[in-house]
Amino acid sequence: MTQPQTDSLGRATFHHIAPQSHVRPTEREIRWLKHIERHGPQSSQYLYELTHDTHRCRDTALRQMQKLRAGGYLALPRQQRATERAEFNPYIYDLTKKAKDHLRDLGLDEPTVRPTGHWWHGYTVSCVTGSIDIAAARAGVRYIPAHEILARTGADLAIPVARTRLIPDQLFALDYGGSFRAFALEVDRGTEPKSSAQRRKSYQRNIEHYRRVLADGLHRSHYGIRANLLVLFVFSRHTDERRFLELLAMEPDGSDRVFLTQTLPGNGGTGRHYNLLESPFCEPWNGVARDPIAISE
Repeated sequence: MTQPQTDSLGRATFHHIAPQSHVRPTEREIRWLKHIERHGPQSSQYLYELTHDTHRCRDTALRQMQKLRAGGYLALPRQQRATERAEFNPYIYDLTKKAKDHLRDLGLDEPTVRPTGHWWHGYTVSCVTGSIDIAAARAGVRYIPAHEILARTGADLAIPVARTRLIPDQLFALDYGGSFRAFALEVDRGTEPKSSAQRRKSYQRNIEHYRRVLADGLHRSHYGIRANLLVLFVFSRHTDERRFLELLAMEPDGSDRVFLTQTLPGNGGTGRHYNLLESPFCEPWNGVARDPIAISE
């Protein structure tokens, strides 16, 4: 059965919107485009919260996002359509080529490091970093994206270690007003093996590689960072988080203090829409060798 292009009143639907040829992004909308460029696909909820400081009306914000979609600047990635009743969830937006060209024409484009691999995994990574960026800005803390860190030495995200490469899902730092922390982020959506000697990434393999990186100071020599590095592991289920902490505690060597864990709140494991906004930045992270801490401090 063919999906209708508009609803009964001729309004835009998840599957179709009438094109508009004279749309030009405003200053607020440029902030939306830059946020997506920095982190990857973002839901309408996150974009609204990003500019809530200057524009408080949610309905107006949603209409403006639809306008950018009609103007060819924003697109709805097809993967979100696999979610049950997708049209009733917050829309997930990504940049089009037209949006990227527009940022380039304004001299605002940057060589950002966006998540790669399976789309839903990458989207989860972008949710975590996007929410940290928004919450940190509200607290007066500056979010430093991966591309700014890598520019220090011209390095790749991948760190050579143990005859292979360790590639964090994302890398960022926080500037608390002259003091800094750096973070490597790993996101598990329940698809990775818990322990494995194979080449496929597993909890055990990840722990071993990060321990080697930290013990040998490879993060300092490769990325050129002087700040302490914390490794954040995010899970979709509390049972997976507990299993990871059990593995981490088996061979404590002092580096365990840098591993922190948190489970996505709400229905992140099934609904695929994440209401994280404050939690990764403000809520405590768990660890083996320390009491829970918030990275906002």
